[in-house]
Amino acid sequence: MSKFNVAALQLGSSKDGTEATIEKILTYKDEIISKNIKLCVLPEALLGGYPKGNNFGAWLGYRALQGKKDYAEYHKAAIFVTKENPQIIKLEEFAKETDCTLVIGCIEKVPEHSSCYCSMIFIDAKLGYVAKHRKTMPTGSERLIWAQGDGSTLSTHTFKSGDQDVKIGGAICWENLCPLLRFHMYSKNMSIWCAPTVDAREIWRSVMKTIAYEGRMFLISSCQFVPSATEMGYGMEHPDPALAAEGKRVLPQWDGGHQDDMPCINGGSVIVNPYGDIIAGPILGKEGLISAEVDLDLILQSRYDFDPTGHYNRPDIFKLTVNEE
Repeated sequence: MSKFNVAALQLGSSKDGTEATIEKILTYKDEIISKNIKLCVLPEALLGGYPKGNNFGAWLGYRALQGKKDYAEYHKAAIFVTKENPQIIKLEEFAKETDCTLVIGCIEKVPEHSSCYCSMIFIDAKLGYVAKHRKTMPTGSERLIWAQGDGSTLSTHTFKSGDQDVKIGGAICWENLCPLLRFHMYSKNMSIWCAPTVDAREIWRSVMKTIAYEGRMFLISSCQFVPSATEMGYGMEHPDPALAAEGKRVLPQWDGGHQDDMPCINGGSVIVNPYGDIIAGPILGKEGLISAEVDLDLILQSRYDFDPTGHYNRPDIFKLTVNEE
């Protein structure tokens, strides 16, 4: 059959660390089974965290000692993406028990050096951990704490749903804005684009609709929901000394003001069909799971009049060279 169910699981990193975040994921086992979900996408940096509002002590020409200490703690919360890691094993068992392939955003550390990557990992319901993608271009201050991924992890994975082969891949957060990366991934002829993110804005959902429509595939975007800066310990001390003494924290705003007691990241996860229609979500202001039925035949139907790397491509005029080493 060409039809099956997919989901976006909107969660935030636990303030109690990576192990607590994994335990939170596991609480959705019964819901995933009851809804017969075959693919579930989870947000960017879910394992390891997205410490929104922390500047890691960096100003042009200066790195404060506290920022270095913050980085050391952040590195400790990152995970080794190997089949031997007990955290990965626990997620493999979860995927097997639910018969659901997982795509999960994480902060990855490696034994070769002390830099971190923002990655998404693919955990097959039957095969376990099979592939990863490292974000090729961190955005803004993310470059202080994340190294750049290279072309060797422009990965896809094909899993089985019944007798159907389903190829998945995608990009992390603002990588999705890179036109050449998108075209290269389209050329892999995927069925479902996975887009873990922490961008909760309405315009992000417009971008997701555009990619699904442009690539003529289904798309799942899963965004974190993270409560206030005070609760998570993110951002900076409240500018009011009395409130700062109570432990209140705020996030900076573009206008020089501050964001007080609002969610750090407000969610907005969606599932989109190949015609750019949102078929589930957005879910805002809370954690939760959204799901939808996808029909792979709809991809073929939609590509009848627009196939971006097929009949609507002009390789005699345009050529893209990609280094996947």
